[in-house]
Amino acid sequence: MVGVNTGKATPVSDRRDHLVRLAAEIFARKGFQATTVREIAQEAGIHSGSLYHHFDSKESIVDEVLASFLRDLIGRYRTALARGGEPRAVLSDMVRIGFATLEPHRAAITVMQNDWSYLRSLPGDRFDYLVKAEDEVERMWVDQIMSGQARGQLRADIDPKLAYRTIRDTIWVTVRWFRSDGPLDTGALAEHYITVLFDGLSTGERTSQRA
Repeated sequence: MVGVNTGKATPVSDRRDHLVRLAAEIFARKGFQATTVREIAQEAGIHSGSLYHHFDSKESIVDEVLASFLRDLIGRYRTALARGGEPRAVLSDMVRIGFATLEPHRAAITVMQNDWSYLRSLPGDRFDYLVKAEDEVERMWVDQIMSGQARGQLRADIDPKLAYRTIRDTIWVTVRWFRSDGPLDTGALAEHYITVLFDGLSTGERTSQRA
């Protein structure tokens, strides 16, 4: 995973950040496998050789795109967990965090969905952190769900891992249809989802029977 940004802006780092953002958009639009270094360079208005002054490969660029997203996401989750609180409140905060990443990390989330399996299949250990990050995030969610079940706040008959994966996929798939100029911003969208998640769609008695 790439190193932590020191926060000191330089012309070189600004240029590098610009290239990462530009490449992320192309990866999201075309897919990582279908995107070439030449296309990224052309989009940036530079020669392919110039791109190699900043990155040693296309994999290095997507590595930075995904690592930046995961650092931000996991950092926010850790902060929410450190604040503590009742499991339902913590889970609600985690839902809000997930939706809050949709706009700043739209391209990275799209790449994660489309190219996860391919990147994990590449030789070497460059992308091993993807699985480690996913495992950590899953533990965070599952622990909170299980804590809520133990306290009687959440249904005990729901599988915690399946519940987490359902929540995760619902949030990430939103990136495919969400528009910042739409009727709801990500904050309002999160609150709507929290209501559906905890209160459901049905009224009256809960039933497991199919309609």
